[in-house]
Amino acid sequence: MEDYNKVIESLGVRYIKAKNLVLQQPFTVRNSYDVGNNLILLHKGRISFGDEDQLVEEGEMLFIPGGRATKVTYGETSSKSITNDDLITNKDKFFHSNSDLDLIGDAEESHSFVSFEAKVFDSVNFFASLDVPAFLITGNSKLANLVIKVVEESLQELPGRERLITIYTENIVVEIVRYILKNKMFVEQLATNSTYFKDPRLIDLFNYIKENIGGDLSNKVLSGVANVSEDYVGQYFKMLTGINPQDYIEYQRMERAVFLLRTTKKSIRDIGKEVGYKDTAYFCRRFKMMFGIPAGKMRRRESAMNI
Repeated sequence: MEDYNKVIESLGVRYIKAKNLVLQQPFTVRNSYDVGNNLILLHKGRISFGDEDQLVEEGEMLFIPGGRATKVTYGETSSKSITNDDLITNKDKFFHSNSDLDLIGDAEESHSFVSFEAKVFDSVNFFASLDVPAFLITGNSKLANLVIKVVEESLQELPGRERLITIYTENIVVEIVRYILKNKMFVEQLATNSTYFKDPRLIDLFNYIKENIGGDLSNKVLSGVANVSEDYVGQYFKMLTGINPQDYIEYQRMERAVFLLRTTKKSIRDIGKEVGYKDTAYFCRRFKMMFGIPAGKMRRRESAMNI
């Protein structure tokens, strides 16, 4: 248990957004995807997920780890099947965003969600590092109440709003980890993480990659940081994390690119260079391959994502 406490203490949690949504028409999104983790609380109606169309009952929650594409159906099973790109573009056709506090949880076919980051040492996406699929959370009224509290705070301009949202979001992350531990889920992945997150050489690598995301991050450079041979550093990194260092670096670069697209007016060329891609065309190809949409389209649709 001490190991898990250390992992939890190392987590940097950042709130992204929260909303209460009312379904406008049934549909299936074949590859629901977001960089942030999403916790969805079903108030009324029907949601199912995964290839087996596992049902989420009213009052239950669906957790979708960041970076994990998942099939999700909202409403009764429908022949209308769309991509995540379609959903981002036309979200107002499928959902109505409710801003009336008194109606949260009362509308038919409605759910609330909280989107957030949870990173170990502000470098590694914790839930993504477990490499686990979306999963159902049942019988946890405390967690459900936290989702509602975050949504309610997000809809009001009250003193201390940001402070409370931060506290509630951090509580959500702890409750999810506790749920995983209590139900003995993903035991092998958790055991591995609790071990490698304590390795000081790996922590040095995480921090170096984060601080030099646009620079030279070849295995030769990484071997010097970890004080292991160049031939061994890739094996060492993969042994402890389950992913080779160059794949991890590309994920971190693309995640940083998404952040810059959403928060700055920098050109795509400049963003590509800032995250380590000298060839803009190559950066754009890799971006589309990873996220399913062009970098420019993600920027243009950011406002649509927040409907």
